[in-house]
Amino acid sequence: MKESGKGLISTEKKQEMAVIAGVDYPALEGRMDEFLDELEQLITTAGAIPVKRFTQKLPHPNPKYYFGSGKLNDLTEWVKSNGVDMVVFDDDLSPSQVRNLEAAMPDVKILSRTHLILDIFARNARTAQAKIQVELAQSVFLLPRLTRMWTHLSRQKGGIGLRGPGETEIETDRRALRNKISVLRERLAHIEKTAKTQRLSREGMYRVALAGYTNVGKSTIMNLLSKSEVLVENKLFATLDATVRKIVLPHPEDDLKNIPLLLSDTVGFIRKLPTPLVESFKSTLAEALEADLLLHVVDISNPHFEEQMRSVKETLLAIGAGNKPELVVFNKIDAFRGAPDDFYVGQTGLTATQFEKSWIAKENAPAVFVSATAKSNVESLKTALTNLLLKVRKGV
Repeated sequence: MKESGKGLISTEKKQEMAVIAGVDYPALEGRMDEFLDELEQLITTAGAIPVKRFTQKLPHPNPKYYFGSGKLNDLTEWVKSNGVDMVVFDDDLSPSQVRNLEAAMPDVKILSRTHLILDIFARNARTAQAKIQVELAQSVFLLPRLTRMWTHLSRQKGGIGLRGPGETEIETDRRALRNKISVLRERLAHIEKTAKTQRLSREGMYRVALAGYTNVGKSTIMNLLSKSEVLVENKLFATLDATVRKIVLPHPEDDLKNIPLLLSDTVGFIRKLPTPLVESFKSTLAEALEADLLLHVVDISNPHFEEQMRSVKETLLAIGAGNKPELVVFNKIDAFRGAPDDFYVGQTGLTATQFEKSWIAKENAPAVFVSATAKSNVESLKTALTNLLLKVRKGV
């Protein structure tokens, strides 16, 4: 609060209200609610309040308005009656769809999932590399949408979905934006060259990279293993930069010998991760590409953890790290260990105890079950990590 001649004036920024919009089409295989739950998390992370969902079952999104005319009327009437600030669509929209939706809902921001993710990345970028990566991804995303973004942004005054080059490039033309993209790529290439030199200097040491869906506890596990203080927040994409820490593990066969290794964190993955972000963050993900071993962290308390695991594997395959040796770390077992016989893990139909016993046999791959926050089974994690590293180095 601050005081003026007329009394106290509130300086608190009003939270924006958001409506979620999604089409349930066959390609989603009945998982629309999962995607919208995640979109709701993204909206909350961005600082807005999700207030209502509008959904429609269609063969594919309507090419003109995304929704059919009847559902669109329901949406526009509700938005106008309730003072909503934005409507966030779970799919990317074409320029013509955005123009039509803006005409139907003037003074309301029309955003897509990609808009939201880019906004969160822009907010959380800390280092020069992360800021350039995000700005490059934003610019690449903006380029084909530049014409409609001018009118869209000239009417909107900041807020979620509009950080970064969107606000500063309104009066530039496509050529200027292409030039900017070229400059950003050159700057990023220079930073990547320096980072590659640093990685080469680590040759001879074991290298382990944490990978996993966003908000599964990777940073907490890094803090646990390295006894460092990496940022931990219960938000999507709380950390963007690849953090590297040196740790030492005891050798299982020689009490007088230790195993030093470099443990690196990577940006969290998510379903429908925008292609410009994957391209821009390849240098950060290079930690996973050049690691001897991946620690694939999974939030076992999430009912959709198997789908999240598939999304991570797809992204790792896209950057060329899909066939790396990996240790699966099922985190957050404290969420159900109080009553394991009553908790069914995800969609498996198994209790926690049954799932833990069957996983390694079924997948023929190593896995450990831990709680990073409760520091449960930490020694099991260290032992499994050490044993697998030794096998990898021996070529077993």
